[in-house]
Amino acid sequence: MFPKADMVVGGPPCQGFSNLGTRNPDDPRNLLWREYARVVRLSRPSMFLLENVPQFLKSDQFRLLVDWSENGPLQGYDLTAGVLNAADYGVPQRRLRAIVVGSRIGQPTLPPPSHSKDNPSARWVTVRDAFAGIPFESGPTMLPTRSTESGIAGPFKVTELHLSRRPRELSLERYKLVPPGGGRFDLPDHLLPNCWKNKPTGTVDVMGRMEWDKPSLTIRTEFFKPEKGRYLHPQWDVHDPGRCVNRSISHWEAARLQSFPDDFVWCGSKIEIAKQIGNAVPPTLAEALACHLVTAVLAHT
Repeated sequence: MFPKADMVVGGPPCQGFSNLGTRNPDDPRNLLWREYARVVRLSRPSMFLLENVPQFLKSDQFRLLVDWSENGPLQGYDLTAGVLNAADYGVPQRRLRAIVVGSRIGQPTLPPPSHSKDNPSARWVTVRDAFAGIPFESGPTMLPTRSTESGIAGPFKVTELHLSRRPRELSLERYKLVPPGGGRFDLPDHLLPNCWKNKPTGTVDVMGRMEWDKPSLTIRTEFFKPEKGRYLHPQWDVHDPGRCVNRSISHWEAARLQSFPDDFVWCGSKIEIAKQIGNAVPPTLAEALACHLVTAVLAHT
């Protein structure tokens, strides 16, 4: 049994729809939104919100969700869906997410953007803004040895997540040649692995360096690996190599880009915390969505 609720918010697994996966229509994870719908059906909230990757809105599963709202177990709910950019809501990251809002108290809407690229009074928050106060030099490679009473590693302060890696000399040679906004196409042939040599187009962001005065691109779970995306620190000087920061961003920096506050505490291994950071809905975006829905529910009471 599920208790009655005014609102239900959830994000069913997205890997089956993501461009980073195989996009297999038979992936069993594609069906887990139905469990979310079951919770909505049994708790009968005034409104619900479902979050996923943008590709979800083009899938057969989304079309089935729409059909369920018209003729099936979610009948009575009006739907509104769209793709939101987290940067438009104060997150220092251009992260696109599909948002579906259902309501049985009137036609729902999505929250209006609070920031924009060209609005000087409420401009996008940048990487420079996000990294303010974080040292260029990263810290140790390992988390402190600490566990909770249940044996889980942690809790850790965010400053303890300013972790470093030990890249190979070949990797460092690559990092040194990538300017802000650049990536693998800035590398000479002798520094390219065969997988990149044999792929002359696409994957433009791998081995990429961030830009100080723009939001970052999407932060995923392996942000500590520059070969996975645009995750090199933005500090770079073509005239003075000594002023370059040739490393991937740290867990602390990734958490800032996801808009986590510095007083948030973390538990788990380095890999587990990276997954928590990369898989999260940015808290600042979540706040904007929650406030918008709460306002709609309160207006109806």
